[in-house]
Amino acid sequence: MDLAPDGSKPRVDEYMTRDVATVSPDATVRDVAVRIAESDEHSGFPVCERRRVEGFVSARDLLLADDEEPIFKVMATDLIVAHPKMKVTDAARVILRSGIQKLPVVDDAGNLVGIISNSDVVRSQIERATPEKVGKLMRTLENIHAVELREERRTVPLAELTPTQGRVYADELEGRRYELEHGLAEPLVVIDNEGTLLLADGHHRVLAANRLGIDEMDAYVIVVDHRIDLGMERTAEREGLSDLEDIEVVDYAAHPLVETTERLQSDRR
Repeated sequence: MDLAPDGSKPRVDEYMTRDVATVSPDATVRDVAVRIAESDEHSGFPVCERRRVEGFVSARDLLLADDEEPIFKVMATDLIVAHPKMKVTDAARVILRSGIQKLPVVDDAGNLVGIISNSDVVRSQIERATPEKVGKLMRTLENIHAVELREERRTVPLAELTPTQGRVYADELEGRRYELEHGLAEPLVVIDNEGTLLLADGHHRVLAANRLGIDEMDAYVIVVDHRIDLGMERTAEREGLSDLEDIEVVDYAAHPLVETTERLQSDRR
């Protein structure tokens, strides 16, 4: 598991969504039903009075209720919530064992500060850039090539990046797109080999950003002052990777492992 910048395990406040859609206890069943019907993302909402969480209402709670009934009469009040300093792994256990998809995140005063979902938990384990991760890569390169490197934090133009990974997956691109649209994307990891910018980590993020028309991104940059012969650069040249257009997007539905599983299920029938 990747570590947080202070060396601890990732916390809920690093991955929760901070801009949370809520409803008032005095809203009617009709109002909330319309919001759910018109939303592509929400099947329920935290019920808040001045940011204090009073309950949670889901589409199921509305099914047999009168249209004019106030939400405080139909909402669930026995809530399971998370604290922002809770470890993501602990939140994952709660989500798994309770069968719910989202946990409201509240501070010590009971005020809503975010919400964490099962997809956020998955995101915390995938393609996460941390100073520790960058430091490990830098130390490895220094040991292999007997050089001294330095690290910078800077904005890099996407058009100048050379990819070192030949394929990305379509479903993960959707997750990265969501992160970018909500300001949640992690920095890239880039190696500046005397002017050649090699993308070491963050291919899904970069491709999603490119599709959104984003021209530059925040990055941890490992700077090589005197050019060295990097294996990942040789691999990129061998595979014909010179810019983002050379990265293949694979539809996970057509992934060989999925096809094999489907074939096995078909064989059992």
